[in-house]
Amino acid sequence: MDERVAHVVAVSDALGRTAADVALAAAGQFPDGAVRIERLPKVDDAELVRAHVEPLLACGERVAVYHTIVDARLRGAVAELLAALDVPAVDLMGAAVGALSQLLEREPAGVPGTIHRTDEAYYRRIEAMEYFVEHDDGRGADDLTGADVVLLGVSRTSKTPLSMYLAFQGLKVANVPLARGMEPPASVFTVDPARLFGLVSTVGVISDIRDQRLGDELSRAVAATYADPVAIEREMEEARSLMRRLGCFIVRTDHKAVEESAAEIMGRLEQVEAARMRRGAR
Repeated sequence: MDERVAHVVAVSDALGRTAADVALAAAGQFPDGAVRIERLPKVDDAELVRAHVEPLLACGERVAVYHTIVDARLRGAVAELLAALDVPAVDLMGAAVGALSQLLEREPAGVPGTIHRTDEAYYRRIEAMEYFVEHDDGRGADDLTGADVVLLGVSRTSKTPLSMYLAFQGLKVANVPLARGMEPPASVFTVDPARLFGLVSTVGVISDIRDQRLGDELSRAVAATYADPVAIEREMEEARSLMRRLGCFIVRTDHKAVEESAAEIMGRLEQVEAARMRRGAR
């Protein structure tokens, strides 16, 4: 039975997760227990690598190093050290950064740990999804101070699916249903108009969707005007009037994919932010 074991050291000037993950993926091609992986994070001097690797070699370990070192000088020093020690090394960052540098014709920033921006984006999405759940269909509408976006619209104008999609992009979204004869929560009137978006559709589209939602005859009898085009037209007129009062940016959702409506909203937010930055710079 072959009892040889490879000892892989995942070296990084950040946390070493990427190097360890790649080593783990490679180890999956070999029998269980054939590869032992450990991390050596926060390396800022090649001598730290020497101090870690030489004792392993002295003990007869079969050592390889996978490294994701961003700093070019440190990466070069580690590569020279490992070559001198005759330790197989895999540079996971140099070639990747070099290719992009060549394409972009600019030098890389050389800042360790920037991959964790992805982690931050992930946690931002989680927070946004939690906010969406707590502020869907009028829930939590008494306090909208934390919302990046507030969607307003009558029933069946895609408020919930659009909110969910935007939340996945990291935006905290609240959506408030508009019903005929009812004022929205007072908090809506305190929201920055640049963050208010009124969703509108055609009477025909809304009527068809509502008609499908009603289903059986009993439901139709209970909610007789829910899918009635005349009632919907009145509902929409009142909603448009309120949107004008609030200064909402209007987004048509009929015959559009959620992604298209979301792109329109995000584009509008970017335009407003850019305009405000320009004004602030004057």
